[in-house]
Amino acid sequence: MDIWDDIDLGDIRRHSIALSEMFIAEVEALCPMLTLASPRDPSARGSQASFQFEHGYAAMQALIAQGVIGDFRAPDLMRFGFAPLYIGADDVKEAARRLAHVMQNRLWDDSVYQARAAVT
Repeated sequence: MDIWDDIDLGDIRRHSIALSEMFIAEVEALCPMLTLASPRDPSARGSQASFQFEHGYAAMQALIAQGVIGDFRAPDLMRFGFAPLYIGADDVKEAARRLAHVMQNRLWDDSVYQARAAVT
């Protein structure tokens, strides 16, 4: 018996879409300074959502310091992945809340987050 025999991959994908849709809605409501860069149509994107922000690198570093791990892609993309087997709606809402805290309080403007490291 294979471990995947009892798992409906369609359910996993639907959960991934629900989480990413929730995150996009939360971020757009709380962080108007961010612009959705990923396709809005969930069938045209994977289990991730990316937002553009001029200071994306520093903002991502500040967010990582707040305990939310995302990724930065040059020149200005903040990228967030959703693993539905490991995270749920509460995690997504908390990540959006912490992102809003970083953005609204301009934590990204601190020089400690400005220095570029080899790995983001």
